[in-house]
Amino acid sequence: MLTTILPLATIVLLLIWMGFFMLGSLPLLILRHDTPLDARFVRGLFDVYYKAVMVVASLGFIAHAVAQRPATTAGMAAIGAAAFCSRHAILGRMDRLRLTMTATDADGIRRFRKLHVVGMLLNFAQLAVICGGLPRVL
Repeated sequence: MLTTILPLATIVLLLIWMGFFMLGSLPLLILRHDTPLDARFVRGLFDVYYKAVMVVASLGFIAHAVAQRPATTAGMAAIGAAAFCSRHAILGRMDRLRLTMTATDADGIRRFRKLHVVGMLLNFAQLAVICGGLPRVL
């Protein structure tokens, strides 16, 4: 019974967290990203999102491996790895921009906003792959 419930629970938690991030980060695009508080908040949201996805994907990896589901085990590993790599790439760039960005730095603000959108698009792509692949593997 646990080999059925735990793998399914990790998929549901992952979908909930990714959906929450998608819906929560979209309205933040109205922020100008030109103040340290705006940039710090957006960066903090991304940090929490990536950490949560890595934890849930790791738990999912273990649960699916124990349940002997190789396709979903590989999928969870891929999601965790993508979150790990994205976290280092996107947050590293956000941190570098935040150090130099000012309210009048239009180019820095534009690049920070672009990172925000790229992070959201990566999340959307993963969410779409998960939702599209679930019927095939379950």
